Amino acid sequence: MLPSLVPADLRRVRFDDRFWAPRIEVNRAATLPIEYEQCLKTGRIDAFRLNWKPGQPNPPHIFWDSDVAKWVEAAAYSLATHPDPALDAQLDGVIALIASAQQPDGYLNCHYTVVAPGKRWTNLRDCHELYCAGHLIEASVAHFRATGKRTLLDVMCRYADHIDSVFGRAKGKKRGYCGHEEIELALVKLHAATGNKRYLRLAKYFVDERGRKPYYYDAESRARGEDPMTNRHRKGDEPYSYCHAHMPVRQQREVTGHAVRAMYLYTAMADLAGAYGDRELLTACRALWDHLTLKRIYVTAGVGPTASNEGFSFDYDLPNESAYAESCAAIGLVFWADRMLRLERDARYADVMETALYNGAISGVSLDGRKFFYVNPLASAGRHHRQDWFGCACCPPNIARLLASLGGYACSQEADAAWVHLYAQGRAELEVAGVPVEIIQKTEYPWDGLVRLIVRPDRPARFTLALRIPGWCRGAKLSVNGKPVALARIVRKGYAHVERRWMPGDVVTLDLPMPVERIEANPEVRQDCGRVALRRGPVVYCLEQVDNGPRLNDIVLPRDAALKAVFRPDLLGGVAVITGRASRRRLSGWSGSLYRPENARYDNVAITAVPYCVWDNRVAGEMAVWLISSPG
Repeated sequence: MLPSLVPADLRRVRFDDRFWAPRIEVNRAATLPIEYEQCLKTGRIDAFRLNWKPGQPNPPHIFWDSDVAKWVEAAAYSLATHPDPALDAQLDGVIALIASAQQPDGYLNCHYTVVAPGKRWTNLRDCHELYCAGHLIEASVAHFRATGKRTLLDVMCRYADHIDSVFGRAKGKKRGYCGHEEIELALVKLHAATGNKRYLRLAKYFVDERGRKPYYYDAESRARGEDPMTNRHRKGDEPYSYCHAHMPVRQQREVTGHAVRAMYLYTAMADLAGAYGDRELLTACRALWDHLTLKRIYVTAGVGPTASNEGFSFDYDLPNESAYAESCAAIGLVFWADRMLRLERDARYADVMETALYNGAISGVSLDGRKFFYVNPLASAGRHHRQDWFGCACCPPNIARLLASLGGYACSQEADAAWVHLYAQGRAELEVAGVPVEIIQKTEYPWDGLVRLIVRPDRPARFTLALRIPGWCRGAKLSVNGKPVALARIVRKGYAHVERRWMPGDVVTLDLPMPVERIEANPEVRQDCGRVALRRGPVVYCLEQVDNGPRLNDIVLPRDAALKAVFRPDLLGGVAVITGRASRRRLSGWSGSLYRPENARYDNVAITAVPYCVWDNRVAGEMAVWLISSPG
């Protein structure tokens, strides 16, 4: 086992800031009820009654179980921080319905029980049995930890036991693994909740068996009477790269295929590297992380540029208007970054996690919590909007469970250190050096970089307070009880390690300068050549038509143009906007022509940029993250 940071107990973290606290409340009060109603209206919840008959409309789909499971997980997290008797009772009702669908041998899947009986485990490549099982397992662990009830946990232990009896390398078992990764990380959670190592071994089996030859999916296809050479998971000479089964995971060094599946797999790999002390697996995780973050990630921390495979294409291919960047993929990236951070204690993982949280993930839900993005482009001609729901509804409940569990990503603890990864006004209760320690944050982050941390151990105690110095920040300053501390001496891997005998009420002040910055992309990113994106602190900005008029691609930002940030409490729930001057190409003289000799004229215009995460919450119109830049 590798030493790992322990996340803060979700029940002991509270936000009372102007960014996250309102979103968490909207998630609880608006999003969770809406998603429940959608799951009810579309038949997802009632599918567990198993009363669908052949010939009837609306047969339970192969992934419906997972949508309900993610809602259950989100509701459980919400109960952990905001007790709600009505939600608790509603959750009990849904769980009882799920439990009633379990078969005598422990199997639990609505689609294969009533729509395709007799075809269990016959198409792991294309269908979602193990994926759905994984989400149900995650939901059961969340519910158990939030409420102490075993009503769903016991059901899912029986299901996991059944799965373990079906899959593995022992004689008579199937040597298969799911086409859509998820169960691997779920089984690690189940092991942590129950202490049953059977589940950890099964997770390791699924990860280690993936990509071995002869390919299991080939044999599975032949058993169904299909030609494996024609299946949709083949791509040139690299079969099954779509689902990351083209080679054993320990040999993989490039992120490929479906982005959400990749993030879930890599999360499980990191989990297992820690649980087994598996440095070979950790080496693969590091290489994959480097490949993603150096060649295949958007400035918003969105991942997966193409719709054709809902995932990755080739290095530096990061189109803007056609960007896929699925909400679930950004959420999966948060999971993976969190696991790598626990093992490596390196701020580079927290930096990406923070970027995803403030940009590529939270953009997936509207400010009122009622509409959702599946796809998160970095430019729009005005035709891309959030929707009430989707036929494939993985993203809405995924966003809900992320927001409801946000406190678990804010800080961590170990025997002799408290770690703060995210800055937001609020408080967290940890246990360090055998002493309960409360850490209170006073800050306007992410709109201001000044953070005051009040440290309150129950009694004086010596330990380390590790504070992240964000990678975007230059010129950070730190003081303890008003006395400056030289950061150069105490910063390791992006964290300032303040070791001392802490007294109740000690105050640490962290000043993180937060100027407006122009960000440029690597020249290999052809779509962004000659362009810049605006970022301030962890927040990436964009221009919207409602503030700047149409034809955003005609706006040119001079390199010497002054840009300033102004907080607008009246706008979009309260945000800092970036204002400045730029140039816009004149529209005159184009009547009746598509092309002409260059004769462009420009007007000086005012521009206003808003955080990317809040775009499409007002009047519909164009949007652009990357702006044309000129020398002056």
